[in-house]
Amino acid sequence: MNTQNQDFTHLDGQGRPQMVDVSAKEESVRTATARSVVRLQPDVLKRLVEDNHQSPKGPVFQTAILAGTMAAKKTSELIPLCHPIPLEACRIEIQIEGDSDIAIICTCKTSQKTGVEMEALTGASVAALTVYDMCKGLSHGMEIVETVLLEKSGGKRDYRRPESG
Repeated sequence: MNTQNQDFTHLDGQGRPQMVDVSAKEESVRTATARSVVRLQPDVLKRLVEDNHQSPKGPVFQTAILAGTMAAKKTSELIPLCHPIPLEACRIEIQIEGDSDIAIICTCKTSQKTGVEMEALTGASVAALTVYDMCKGLSHGMEIVETVLLEKSGGKRDYRRPESG
């Protein structure tokens, strides 16, 4: 066995990629919450709010929620070596923060042998990309400035991102 790969869970002894074997793990309730932030120019966000979250392409927030949910359900098709797991819940909330940010929070839940961090991150990311796509007719000066895991529970250990600021 190649000992230099022993700490890498997704590499076998010869350094080849592999899906982690979770067959011996116990099923448990697992949740994860991720956040993405889209930063728009203040005048663009103001217009979006005045137009009831509509852009020339249609309802921005509703479309982003649907796209993020669909993406979370397809995470294993997008991320190599990610286990396909049934989601028992996926909730996406979108809120305006300050005069330029749209915050997207995605929370996923399952009762499986592996966690849902990638599903939450994928859901938040694709929802952010959808906001960008839906608003690009108003401006191309937007930025996706953050995608982070906020917290996870279940499995070996829980995690909570330290508060910033």
